[in-house]
This record gives sequence, C-alpha cells and structure tokens, in this order.
Amino acid sequence: MRVSVWRGGAKGEFQSFEVPRHPSQTVLDVVTYIQRSLDPTLAYRFACRVGMCGSCAMMVNGVPRWTCRTHVDKVLKEEKLEIGPLRNLPVIRDLVTDMREFFDKWARAKGEFRGRQTRQDEVARVSPQSKNRKLADAGIECIGCAVCYAACDVVKWNPDYLGPAALNRAWTLVQDVRDRSSLERLRAVAGDAGCHACHSHVSCTERCPKHLSPTAGIAGLKREVAKAVLLGEL
Repeated sequence: MRVSVWRGGAKGEFQSFEVPRHPSQTVLDVVTYIQRSLDPTLAYRFACRVGMCGSCAMMVNGVPRWTCRTHVDKVLKEEKLEIGPLRNLPVIRDLVTDMREFFDKWARAKGEFRGRQTRQDEVARVSPQSKNRKLADAGIECIGCAVCYAACDVVKWNPDYLGPAALNRAWTLVQDVRDRSSLERLRAVAGDAGCHACHSHVSCTERCPKHLSPTAGIAGLKREVAKAVLLGEL
C-alpha cells in the first residue's frame, strides 16, 4: 500500500512510502516499519503499544486516533493511507507535536486537585453512589492524549480556547466534594476562552478513545457557572 507521512515542521510536506500489507496490521505498525526499514530519521511517539498511554495519537486520514488501536483494514482508502501530526498543536518534527500548550491549558483551567483536609485528618470517604461521584466518574478516566483537542474545531478557530480535555478535567474536580477550589475553578473556565466558547459540535465525544463525553462535562460547567452567577458568587 502507499502511505503518505508528514515530514518536517509546520511547513513540511507529505512523503510517500510503499509499505507491505499484513493481517491485523495497525497504523502504528506501519509507522514503525517505515522508521525501522525505510527511513530511520522519521520522528514519532509511542510507548505502551496496547492502548493504555495515548502517546501514539496521530492524524490518520484526517481523523485523530490512537494509532496502536487503529487497524489499517478499517481506515485504508483505495489502498492509500495518510498519517500526520495531531491537529491544533505546534509540530516539532514529523509526527511529533509540542504538548506544552495542551497541558498549560489544564493549568489555566485549575486542573490540579486541592484537598480540604491535611495529612493529619482522617481519610475522606465519598460514596460511589453519590450524585457528585457519579458525575465525576463519567469523565475521570481521561489520560490526556489530546485526541479530543485535535478533533475540536473551536480550538482551531480560537487558539485561546481551553479545549475539551482541560474543561473535562475542571468538571471532574468541580464534582469532587473533597476539593476546595471549585469557585476559583469556575472563574477560570467562565471567560470567553472557557466553557461558553464550546459550540457543542460533539467532535471531542465522537473521537475520544476512552468513550468519554467532554461535551457533557462542558455543558455541566455552563450550568455550574450560571448557578454561581445567580447566587452572586461570580
């Protein structure tokens, strides 16, 4: 099959390779073959190879995916495959993107847990059946692979937009009854670059490899911000 792979930085171009087909072949297998057998200078990221870490995320025929879980049979079009770096992130080289901007937005969204108790206090107990815990559970499995970020058109239009992953993280922490920074977090996500910038295209939810729904979490943040405004807290 013919595979087109992005080479260079932001102003690079696609380079074509001939790659043999194999049963149960993944897109990551294809990239690895190119790097090991055809061009050792090809730069890309991977780690676990079994769909746990998310570091091998790339654009495959224009769609962000984990390449280790994407089988060639399911995405090949007319015996052609196009592989590029994740969209909406600066390209360092070839298939490697700079993730600092992505994680900086987690920080801007106050994505760190800040507990109410000290190490001298008894361990906090949260019932798994409580409403807040169930709402947090719906989004807590995010591993920060940036597939949703690459799928988001709003990020493309508005580079300041915090993005679905950062807002999903904020939502899980707002629902964590042990956290003491909910109001500060709502202030951080309430601006023009926060939850209200979301157009609810649902692209992030459609593409999430973990089957999470950042769209639902962002909608929840909009409700929480509205409540806080009505109560005079924001």
